[in-house]
Amino acid sequence: MTVQPRASEPIVVQVALPGRAYDIVIGRGLLASLGQRIHAMRPGTRAAIVTDNTVAEHHLVPAEIALKSSGVSCTAIRVAPGEQSKSYETFEGVCEAIIDSRIERGDLVVALGGGVIGDLAGFAAACVRRGVDYVQVPTTLLAQVDSSVGGKTGIDSPHGKNLIGAFHQPVLVVADTALLDTLPRRDFRAGYAEVAKYGLLGDAAFFSWLEANWQDVFTGGPAREHAIAVCCRAKAAIVTRDERETGERALLNLGHTFGHAFEAAAGFSDRLLHGEAVALGMALAFDFSARRKLISADDAARVRKHLAAVGLPTDIKDMPGGAPPVDRLMDLIAQDKKVKRGQLTFILVRGIGQAFVENNVDPAEVRAFLAEKLGA
Repeated sequence: MTVQPRASEPIVVQVALPGRAYDIVIGRGLLASLGQRIHAMRPGTRAAIVTDNTVAEHHLVPAEIALKSSGVSCTAIRVAPGEQSKSYETFEGVCEAIIDSRIERGDLVVALGGGVIGDLAGFAAACVRRGVDYVQVPTTLLAQVDSSVGGKTGIDSPHGKNLIGAFHQPVLVVADTALLDTLPRRDFRAGYAEVAKYGLLGDAAFFSWLEANWQDVFTGGPAREHAIAVCCRAKAAIVTRDERETGERALLNLGHTFGHAFEAAAGFSDRLLHGEAVALGMALAFDFSARRKLISADDAARVRKHLAAVGLPTDIKDMPGGAPPVDRLMDLIAQDKKVKRGQLTFILVRGIGQAFVENNVDPAEVRAFLAEKLGA
């Protein structure tokens, strides 16, 4: 797999949903074109920009200038950074602020931020006036390769992550890779877990390429844009075939059943970022698959080696603040959205790039596996 030199034109990936197709535009310096793109799509529209205070320091003013210079009037709505903003209270505040901004059904919400902002703003857009359109402007690697695409929106419940939400597709995704230059190293590394996920679930050649080129993805340049485009094409294809996760879209949750439980146990805090939880969850998914003799121990070790080389966690005992007890983890896993009539569902693998959905997994088997990992 080779990477072409950076092109003068952005990479465009289409999410070809019938009647609701939209483009993911990937490239460096695209924020300046946001207003032009929105004006071309919706002349005369108004926009409510939902962002967090951290992102606003870097990117809100350029976004506002881009919109206003193209005749798109806008209002900014700021929330606190972090997973805690995916709450009932913050959701209510954002909805009321959008209404107060006099956003009508023909206007737009702009989600300027990472996955939290995309989920929160998208869910508010799905609900205000029974649905207004929104544009995703992802500012993190995780959001650019995963959460900004596919229309999953929502907030968290004390029972678990993303348990309240709606499917609401954006009308445009603008992934400006220059925005990642301001991202803290830890956040970029956490986002890389979702990049690796696409290789691990369905593209062994891409995973091999990442093993050789991950440092170039971190430093930027064409390798970064190439990796983001590969991930977006993969997700766009899956979403087009299975928009509402009734089948193969569940594969995108590789590592997430374990990972979401770890996040909830950590209180959805900075103790454990989403991508860090996913990396740990993917390592466990491969170990669990090896325990079931679906893959070799060497394959599982190869995955752990790559994630660890990047600086991501791979051992449950490495959880900041200590790993939660098995009973607590099992309670949280039981709240996973893929549970059906009380039966557990996991994304397992038959090899690198060969993920599949395994229904009706025996909770006792999962408990025994976690007890082994924890030495309990």
